[in-house]
Amino acid sequence: QVQLVESGGGLVQPGGSLRLSCAASGNWFSISAMGWYRQAPGKQRELVAQITSGGRPNYADSVKGRFTISRENAKNTVYLQMNSLKPEDTAVFYCNVLTAFWPWGQGTQVTVSS
Repeated sequence: QVQLVESGGGLVQPGGSLRLSCAASGNWFSISAMGWYRQAPGKQRELVAQITSGGRPNYADSVKGRFTISRENAKNTVYLQMNSLKPEDTAVFYCNVLTAFWPWGQGTQVTVSS
C-alpha cells in the first residue's frame, strides 16, 4: 500500500517562502500524475498544483506565478516551492494522485502570519 509523507511546513511571514516535500512509498509513483492539495480551516480540500508523470505542471489561479511544483521520480518525491506567501495560503498541505486517491498522509501545516 502506498504511503505519503509530507514535510516542510511551518510558520512564515507574509512574503516569505517554504519548500514542501512529499515522499511516496511503493512502485506507482513514477507513472502517476501527482497533486498538491490544501485544506484551510472550515474549507474543503482544494487542488493547488499538479504535475504529470513526465513533469508538466499546472496550477490553480490562486497560486499561479508564486508556487512551483516539481518531482524527482528517482526519489519518489514531489515538491512544492511556495514563494510570496500570503495569509490566505494558511492551510494543511497534502499530496496525492489526481483520481482514485491513495490513503492521505498526515499533511504539513503552513501558517502565514506576521
